Amino acid sequence: MKRTAKTNLALVFLVAVPHVASAQFQPIPAKDAPVSYIHHHLYVANLDVQKKFWVDTLGGTFAGKLLTLPVEIVKFRNVQVLLSPQPPTGGSKGTTVNHIGFQVPNLRAMVDKLKAAGYPIVTRAELPETIKVTDDLGFVPDQNTYIAFVMAPDDVKVEFIENKSMDGPLLSHHVHFAAPNVDEMRAWYVKAFGAVPGKRGSFEAADVPGINLTFAPARETVVPTRGRSFDHIGFEIKNLEQFCKDLEAKGIKLDRGYAKAPGSTLAVAFLTDPWGTKIELTEGLDKP
Repeated sequence: MKRTAKTNLALVFLVAVPHVASAQFQPIPAKDAPVSYIHHHLYVANLDVQKKFWVDTLGGTFAGKLLTLPVEIVKFRNVQVLLSPQPPTGGSKGTTVNHIGFQVPNLRAMVDKLKAAGYPIVTRAELPETIKVTDDLGFVPDQNTYIAFVMAPDDVKVEFIENKSMDGPLLSHHVHFAAPNVDEMRAWYVKAFGAVPGKRGSFEAADVPGINLTFAPARETVVPTRGRSFDHIGFEIKNLEQFCKDLEAKGIKLDRGYAKAPGSTLAVAFLTDPWGTKIELTEGLDKP
């Protein structure tokens, strides 16, 4: 499918998001952060099928189309999910982004809701033998919490983490990379986005306001995210034009340089990490 500059703008959006410090966290406003995580962007075979999952089942709010483009937005408290009507070339598993994670206050209730809606719970297949699995839930000792995995439409793998201390519904929590080289991948995100390195349980990780970036060794050869059901991740950048210059000064090449949308204050740029994760940078979509 051919893309114009205008169409590429469909691949972006923003919402103010919290800083993620660990598996258990509460939202902290990130409006003033120079870099914050913004969105998950999916390529989908059927918009209605995807909206049933993200809106009807998970409780997101349908916010209509992005600009005048056929891209639909689902909003959650601290992230948005963009749905582009383009059949994906495959699911998220097997790419550099294995899955995305959300927190919920009651995991059992969420899993029961997912099962009732007909979505396959794949917790047992996705967890190592060292983690205790009870029914459709798994207990992770080093995080002292229960988790579960589901396969969303178009084979987007989604993890749910229980946090009983939450003061509201579902929250975005992490992006889980399948890293060919964990240390190198984490170091690249620290260099490119100022991510703060640390640990999430036994995983190597790095925090950016709004998200935890989790890095686990890839179990097999992985492919780029471009064109798959989870096509790319997105960051909102204050002073994006200068940020792009700074990236290039660091030796990081952009796929598409800084550009403003005609008649809009929205600015965008695209790049790809060295392992094939497509990344979108935006400035200006944090406004109502």
